[in-house]
Amino acid sequence: MNHPQTSGLAPSILWLRRDLRLDDNPALAAALSDGAPIVPVYIQAPEEEAPWEPGAASRWWLHWSLGALDASLRARGNRLRILRGPSLEALRRLAAETGARAIHWNRLYDPATRARDTRIKQTLRAEGLRCESHKAALLFEPWEILNGSGQPYRVFSAFWRACGRSLHLEPPCPAPEVIPGRPESGETLTLDALDLLPRIDWDQGLRTAWTPGETAALERARAFIDERLRDYGGMRDRPDRPGSSRLSPHLHFGEIGPRRLLSLIVAAFGDPTRGAAEPYVRELGWREFAHHLLHHFPETPTEPLDGRFGAFPWAEEDVEGALRAWQRGRTGIPLVDAGMRELWHTGWMHNRVRMVVASLLTKNLLVPWQAGARWFWDTLVDADLAGNTLGWQWTVGCGADAAPYFRIFNPVLQGQRFDPDGAYVRFWCPELARLPDKYLQQPWTAPDTVLSAAGVRLGVDYPRPIVDLARSRARALAAWERIK
Repeated sequence: MNHPQTSGLAPSILWLRRDLRLDDNPALAAALSDGAPIVPVYIQAPEEEAPWEPGAASRWWLHWSLGALDASLRARGNRLRILRGPSLEALRRLAAETGARAIHWNRLYDPATRARDTRIKQTLRAEGLRCESHKAALLFEPWEILNGSGQPYRVFSAFWRACGRSLHLEPPCPAPEVIPGRPESGETLTLDALDLLPRIDWDQGLRTAWTPGETAALERARAFIDERLRDYGGMRDRPDRPGSSRLSPHLHFGEIGPRRLLSLIVAAFGDPTRGAAEPYVRELGWREFAHHLLHHFPETPTEPLDGRFGAFPWAEEDVEGALRAWQRGRTGIPLVDAGMRELWHTGWMHNRVRMVVASLLTKNLLVPWQAGARWFWDTLVDADLAGNTLGWQWTVGCGADAAPYFRIFNPVLQGQRFDPDGAYVRFWCPELARLPDKYLQQPWTAPDTVLSAAGVRLGVDYPRPIVDLARSRARALAAWERIK
């Protein structure tokens, strides 16, 4: 749609990436302030994110999120252009076609993208284009929160205290009612041309579990704050209860920003650093911490922050077999298998269970953490390089503010404590559903009569454990002794 007030002005390009929203979008607000027509564009260039190009579950989410964003833009008199990379060349073509003199985007922090964006900004500025980047994904820029020596924090509690001194932020900018655009001409691809959806129909569970897009993100955030945030501190560790926010994929794709989420919490609960809201706001702090660490230590997606772990004696025999059993939810450890099956069917896993499955893989099975991080990367709808890296290095004990290596999660005890009625395991491992609670988390200890009465044949209906938990724990601690 043409708008008479802006149609004669050189347009501004709005380059959208993982900020797929109109609410609280600083790049959009800056482009609107130019007073010119806006050309929103998404550029597909996964090769520029190598080796961390989006996995299958992320691509599924991206397809539907882009479709929702385009619908929102069209409702406001605009549309989403879709182009293929290289990003620099695509932006050049778009600027030449539209006569644009300015490009706005929101900053990202993973190493490959940051390096690419720096090159693009330098090149296009040298060619006469005004290029401006903005803060949208985080509450604080990584260079804003440093310790007294000007160094990045490596302990979360100190980091979060520093953030807390500045946590009362300006209110976010609401979505505009109108976004002036250009005539409906020019190069663009269809969404289907990006080939983001799976060719084999494995995504039914994702379609059932999730609704991507900004509208769904805001609805989920408001429902969580109204209905569950007050009890979050007591319920967040229970995979059998709907206690978590499940906002992580919406935050990753920028369908809701952390500033908007924080403002909704403040409106409902007041001071976000105290009271019932504090445990969840602290989780937003961990998200910030993860991105700050990735910015300052860009090698950590593949290398341990604690250099001692470069010499860790990982297993050398049957690693592929152990990894495959873990991936398929066939380890014979019910809580672990339930989590891995939840991941495969829904693209998500409860955070408590993520720690348990990661501990089993890296400590009981001694499979390198990078292999587990890669599987999560491909199968999680909220696969986020910063969060994934922090989570795996924390569990292994090789990252910033990590759990000590000798903390080895016992999946039986974890199941008994956090899935006390067995609802989570029974749902995802239905072959065990008839076992009594006493044996549900450790079916290998059940007498034959109990197994028979429950219709469970170990090694047939459900696998025997692929590892002895006690002996493998001792082996892991011995491995730690070799490097500590």
